[in-house]
Amino acid sequence: MGGGEIALLNLLGAQDRSKFRALVCLASDGPLVQALENLGAETYVLPLSSAIIETRKDHLGFKTLLRIRDAFRLLSYVGELARFITAQQVDIVHANSLKSGLYGGVAARIAGVPMLWHVRDNVDDNYLPPVVARIFQFLIRLLPNVVVANSESTLSRIVTRAAAANGASSASIIGPVKMTVVHDGVDADRYADIKSVDPASGAIALVGRIAPWKGQHIFIDAARQVLDTHPDARFWVIGAPLFGEDAYDAKIRQQVKDLGLDGAISFLGFRSDVTELLEDVGIVVHASTIGEPFGQVVVEGMAASKPVIATSGGALPEIIKDGETGLLVPMNNSVAMADAINRLLADPEAARSMGQAARRRIRDHFTIDKTARRLEGVYSYMLRRSPSRPLTPTARAT
Repeated sequence: MGGGEIALLNLLGAQDRSKFRALVCLASDGPLVQALENLGAETYVLPLSSAIIETRKDHLGFKTLLRIRDAFRLLSYVGELARFITAQQVDIVHANSLKSGLYGGVAARIAGVPMLWHVRDNVDDNYLPPVVARIFQFLIRLLPNVVVANSESTLSRIVTRAAAANGASSASIIGPVKMTVVHDGVDADRYADIKSVDPASGAIALVGRIAPWKGQHIFIDAARQVLDTHPDARFWVIGAPLFGEDAYDAKIRQQVKDLGLDGAISFLGFRSDVTELLEDVGIVVHASTIGEPFGQVVVEGMAASKPVIATSGGALPEIIKDGETGLLVPMNNSVAMADAINRLLADPEAARSMGQAARRRIRDHFTIDKTARRLEGVYSYMLRRSPSRPLTPTARAT
């Protein structure tokens, strides 16, 4: 499961079930199904062709979009989903990703139900092929009634230049579509018992899926430099490749071998017990090479009172106050990252103080309860604006 799936689980765990009844409709089976059922969420799987599900963002383009067989499969799926929405008497469709926003948006239109498109990715040329970015930017203004972005950075890639020039920010009207920012949150109490540790005795961990833009290769090169002055430092790479990125996984493992760092850098793979692992972490590092849409791992590390070193791009400056609740370094710069790690290793008291300030910031601004209440407010707004869907005691959202 990636950040979007984890954010969805967190949201459903904090949702007020007396006001909204969640029906989760997934396009394929997987570990998310069991996790949702453990929360007591009504979960349905309407299988979508694996050829569509597994299409990678960097392989998209006109040829992909115009494949006749896949187009018919997608149209058939949209019809099935529209029938599901109608049969379940759904009041709101909440699409949790770019792909689901596409087919979920069309299905919601057919069913006559208001739709919220939750944008968790950068809709720009750095993240998507240019033609695909333009198409999604157009569809995001066409299909939904409301757009929720997970950060100001994500929203800035959706709004038009004219709207941005007029000061559009966390709550904007672009044509008929309401656009707003709702930051993801975490259950801060879950991390309350995790203690600060001396950075020199704890591991230095990068958590996230294995992918070139997540910057594991930058982290490894920074580790090599840190080990020159702190030879006993331990580095963890936590995560696994997801979308066909096994070649990159093999590349960074070879990088570690070529640098002779096998004894200092450990690959822990995908772990479902990251919260427990944080007990032994002294510093959390986030090394994205392009602007991060949000930074779920950063928020979790801060909630656990860990000092976080992150690249200064995307939404991360919205989360971290540089020098106070963490350290921000330039993207694609292993020297700056190594310097920041060395700075915290050399001053454990400052690192501990930074971690405590980070936890306070999460409790003040990024809790899952705040996220859930804001989204529930968006749901209520949508229902009030829908003449055919009056606000009922228990609205049904999918």
